[in-house]
Amino acid sequence: MIQAKGKNLHSGYTTGACAAAAAKAAVLALLYQEKVIQTEIALPGGGRASFDIKSCILDNNQAYCSVIKDAGDDPDVTDGAEIGATVIRKDEPGVKIIGGQGVGIVTKPGLEIPVGMSAINPVPRQMIERSVTEVIQNCHEIRGLDVVVAVNGGEELAKRTLNPRLGIIGGISIIGTTGIVIPYSMDAYKATISQSIDIAVACGRTDIVLTTGRRSEKFAQNKIALPEECFIQMGDFIGYALERCAAKNIGSVTIWGMVGKISKIAAGHLYTNISDSQVDIGFLVGVAAACGLPQEKLDELKGAVTANHLRRMLPEPYERKFCDKLCRLAAEKCLEKAGSKLEVSCIMSDYNGKVLGKSHAS
Repeated sequence: MIQAKGKNLHSGYTTGACAAAAAKAAVLALLYQEKVIQTEIALPGGGRASFDIKSCILDNNQAYCSVIKDAGDDPDVTDGAEIGATVIRKDEPGVKIIGGQGVGIVTKPGLEIPVGMSAINPVPRQMIERSVTEVIQNCHEIRGLDVVVAVNGGEELAKRTLNPRLGIIGGISIIGTTGIVIPYSMDAYKATISQSIDIAVACGRTDIVLTTGRRSEKFAQNKIALPEECFIQMGDFIGYALERCAAKNIGSVTIWGMVGKISKIAAGHLYTNISDSQVDIGFLVGVAAACGLPQEKLDELKGAVTANHLRRMLPEPYERKFCDKLCRLAAEKCLEKAGSKLEVSCIMSDYNGKVLGKSHAS
């Protein structure tokens, strides 16, 4: 197990990583016609991880293996869930990934997965396909496979998540962009933010980029030409990070995030953990109204299930105006939190790093 930052907390693995491990083990069992007790997969961010296999059932044409998810010290509702994969031989080449029992079906637009498909996100799909392909790429015995991912008790687990509100029915989502779940204690995370600001100041920097996570930091580093010490992952602790920047006489702060987090900040939520705040669709409709959208379109926006869904529903002539305005509102909330002691700007990107909007606090 990987140790996370602060107070001996330990990392775990995502549902996507567990599904990929179960699928790879099932392919090995099918190919060699023997039970598998452990397997190893490549992680999206680099490195590899080993998983113990709980169940392994096989015959000549298909095999099933499962993994017990260990979320480490993260308070995850899927911790301890049994995530399995059945692989089935087929004559057609290629790997097809299907959601089985306990995996939700997407019923509303606006998510990364189209309506009607199983809620297995793009990166987990890539992980599963890559893990299976590692085994069969030079294998003549198996031409193609169907991979059916299932979660024991997934229907009940889903009731303790936001899936029903998002229109994902019948089970949980298979998610994760890195394969690893990294828990942080609040005190440890805040200490890391404070220390990072101290390092930037010690290096003579007065300009800081605060990002909401690893992906947003990578995007920011690709667009903003500043030394590495200027980029600080603040996570959900926007208010705390701004207070520390003001206390350390930082001159300017750029906030970089994606639409969900920026929407929360613009609405005045400066601690953006899902346990403390949710995206307010009504607020976002109000922002769109201020951009001049006609009433009939505003009525449509009220049916959005996520901030990104609403953003994608906007007519093209209004999208940039909406995103810029959202960034301005977020920057103004941040400036207010910092006591107007520093300059604040905000940049919002999509999930691929494309800049959607930006603005300074007025």
